[in-house]
Amino acid sequence: MRVLVVDDEVRLTELLTKGLTAEGFAVDVAHDGRDGLWLATEHDYDVVVLDVMLPRMNGYTVCARLREAERWMPILMLTAKDGVHDETEALDTGADDFLSKPFAYSVLLARLRALVRRGSGARPVSVVVGDLVLDPAGLRCRRGEVAISLTPKEFAVLHSLARRPGEVVSKQELLAQAWDFAFDGDPNIVEVYVSALRRKIDAPFGRTSLVTVRGAGYRLEG
Repeated sequence: MRVLVVDDEVRLTELLTKGLTAEGFAVDVAHDGRDGLWLATEHDYDVVVLDVMLPRMNGYTVCARLREAERWMPILMLTAKDGVHDETEALDTGADDFLSKPFAYSVLLARLRALVRRGSGARPVSVVVGDLVLDPAGLRCRRGEVAISLTPKEFAVLHSLARRPGEVVSKQELLAQAWDFAFDGDPNIVEVYVSALRRKIDAPFGRTSLVTVRGAGYRLEG
């Protein structure tokens, strides 16, 4: 799951990046409205955390322009103000939810999970591929009735594949979805996680659902 955080408070974005990464999110950060708008327009995010008071372009404008461009990812708007007018404006410009600063991290995380569960359109709560079931909000996975324990990053890779069942997903696409925008490590890290997933979702069940398509990427079959 990929999240964009747009906020000019560097310390806050560092804390959110650390916390959300530990929860399995791939986190991109922008510190002003124009950069945030560009990233949200050019890349696909599962959810956006958007501050109202931003340099160069405020959050209301960013939100409105994204909706004008028919970018429908869920947006959680943050504001240092606490008033009915600001909440109303946030929702009227196209935000899906709002949270006033200061906030508890646990509350923000719960709001984000709810928005991811809701998605940008009519999406089911769970992602189902054959008898493999993923719950993105709870980071839970099972095959049939058997629960499978995955690390947050393993879940992120599997979720990226499960959203496109039967399709070939390239290594670069998996990196873009499960790692952050600035990732510059060894792209072969994807192979490590795919191997770990096979040991967990396939081998114990006598399955070969996670297939390597040589030279192209990976495919998750039902």
